[in-house]
Formats: sequence, structure tokens, C-alpha cells
Amino acid sequence: MKILIVSDTHKSHRNLEKVLERTEDIDMLIHLGDTEGGEDYIRALIDCPSHIISGNNDFFSDLPREEEFEIMGKRIFITHGHAYYVAMNEEYLRDEALSRGADIVMYGHTHKPAYSDEKGLIILNPGSIAYPRQIGRKGTYMIMEIDEKGAVNVELMYV
Repeated sequence: MKILIVSDTHKSHRNLEKVLERTEDIDMLIHLGDTEGGEDYIRALIDCPSHIISGNNDFFSDLPREEEFEIMGKRIFITHGHAYYVAMNEEYLRDEALSRGADIVMYGHTHKPAYSDEKGLIILNPGSIAYPRQIGRKGTYMIMEIDEKGAVNVELMYV
């Protein structure tokens, strides 16, 4: 299964459109918040299932704040991250994910990509595809693939 993971589009869809044009065979899209009302447009761009949650800038949104689901036997927990103070560190998020029995936790909010795989928990943040804050300021996203044996491969990509 091939999953496109993005976050923090903030109504700017140009880079997401570019990525979708050049990325083939996406089985799922996960958006980790701050669409700012762009979720219907994003869903219209894709032809696969999606999980889209709200972020701290999704005022009056009906999107869920968090979701838990399974992909290929892996328990996934997604959140925007601001409620877990991810701008300071991942400690609260890690503890919450472990308490929920997650194998993979995904978050956004910081606009900076991050990845760790420790003690049976994968923590990932695709950064922002539209408004990056890391050195170089290139939009980022992630492609995660989970094979039939449950092996997980995550790749950080640049727009």
C-alpha cells in the first residue's frame, strides 16, 4: 500500500497538485491538518480513500481532531500535534501514541519534517508542502509504503 502524507497546505494547493501529477498509484492520502477549508478540493483531486483531520487553523471545521485506524495490520494514530506541544518536542505525543497502542503516529503543525523509529513506534511529520520552515524552505511530503508482510518504508520527498 502506497500512502501520500501531507500537512499544512493552508489553502495553497499548487504544490499538492504538482505532487499528485507526478506520483503514481497512490492508495491513500493522509492530510494532517490546516487545510483552512480546502478539504473538499483536496478530496476532489484524488481518486483514493483519504484521512483528513483538522489543525489549529481549521476554525469552524467539521473535520475530526484526531483519528485512529489500521493499515495493513499497523495501528495508525494521526493528529495535527498542537495539542501535544510538538513545537517543543515529541515527548507528549510519543506517550499518547504508546498509550493508544499505535505502531505509527503522524503529526504536522511545525512545518518541519521529522522522522524517528524507536522502540516499536514510528513517529513522522511530513513538514509543510506549501509553507515550509526548515532550512532551504522547500515544500516537503512523505510517501509511506507498507508491504504485505507489514514492513514499513517512509521516504521524505521535496516538491
